[in-house]
Amino acid sequence: MTTSTRTIGERARAAARQLAHAPSEQKTRALVALAERLETAGAEILEANGQDVLAARAAGLGPALLDRLTLDATRLAGIAADLRRVAALPDPVGEVFDATTLPNGLRAHKRRVPLGVFGVIYEARPNVTIDIAGLALKTGNAAILRGGSETLRSNRALVEAVRQVIAAGGLPPDAVQLIDDPDRARVLELLHLHEYVDVIIPRGGAGLHRFCRENSRIPVITGGIGICHLFVDASADLAGALAVIRNAKVQRPTVCNALDTALVHREVAGVFLPRLIDALAADGVTFRIGPSAQPFIPAGHPACTPAGPEDFDTEWLSLVLGVQVVDNLDEAIAHIAAHSTGHSDGILTRDDASARRFVDEVDSAVVYVNASTRFTDGGQLGLGAEVAISTQRLHARGPMGLRELTIYKWVIAGDLHVRP
Repeated sequence: MTTSTRTIGERARAAARQLAHAPSEQKTRALVALAERLETAGAEILEANGQDVLAARAAGLGPALLDRLTLDATRLAGIAADLRRVAALPDPVGEVFDATTLPNGLRAHKRRVPLGVFGVIYEARPNVTIDIAGLALKTGNAAILRGGSETLRSNRALVEAVRQVIAAGGLPPDAVQLIDDPDRARVLELLHLHEYVDVIIPRGGAGLHRFCRENSRIPVITGGIGICHLFVDASADLAGALAVIRNAKVQRPTVCNALDTALVHREVAGVFLPRLIDALAADGVTFRIGPSAQPFIPAGHPACTPAGPEDFDTEWLSLVLGVQVVDNLDEAIAHIAAHSTGHSDGILTRDDASARRFVDEVDSAVVYVNASTRFTDGGQLGLGAEVAISTQRLHARGPMGLRELTIYKWVIAGDLHVRP
């Protein structure tokens, strides 16, 4: 019998209250035990995932979603390694900061505490299930997970493993729960559980984010949709810029921090663009060429087609790259302001003044100078993992790791003070 969404919320709140006071050592042991479970007893998880992949392929899911859905021994080992990195990080819960003594003698400080209960709604990403469980456990939060129907078998196996390990470690297993009913009505029920859930984090496409913003009675942290840019400045090291763009586009094209648009300064376009097209076409990349870039493209190149009206507002999640030529840094910044989703954007330059201005004026969650956008990742930035990549301005921005899953309380101590 399916557990009601309200019951899941009630259990999550009770578990969060218990977990908030769990010793760091106990939480760390549970994370290490979970990593070991994934490494030594992952056969049932991979079997369940294989069934999901077969069903998704039969249902006609595209290559990008199939790639995100698929687990194998290597990816499972990587997830376990991420858990160990999270386990090794300092526990932010209980951290004291901004301590001060007021003129009247009151002693005040802020103490970091868990957010409480967060609901995460996501699509074909079973690795997210473990990332969220690990981060929630480390920070003393409870998590309610609602994955896509295409990952149902995988998520059931993963969450069952998590709950067994949590219980064996003496912690409340209801700290991690899965809404495993594929009925979309359960999503709306979750969005209305304001008595029990403190924040909603959707991880999926623009439609999911819009649905959550329009229907939730709970604060929503949105992000993870990346229309990412790299601007090749006139002063850029062109060989190095080619390597960075290739990494950002080709290394894993189906993820949100993969490159979508290359902007190239007109002064170097004649030299750089033919090299870029030839090099990336060999990797299977096709190109959407903006009007200003077309004069620099070899005529009739089979990998190139003129950009359509929506192409620079598309997150490709595949081996497709938009290309546009700009006259100067002003045009590059203006293009990014018009088309970026505020996820990850960068400049390739040897001019310090251009780099400083780009960083100052590009309003994205992560801004790069001479580096691939693929580093927008909790593991790559030393956070161990992330529950989401926030592109909004409230509470957290960029990869949301341990500290971003906490809030703080004020603690005030006096000597029988009374207010005059």
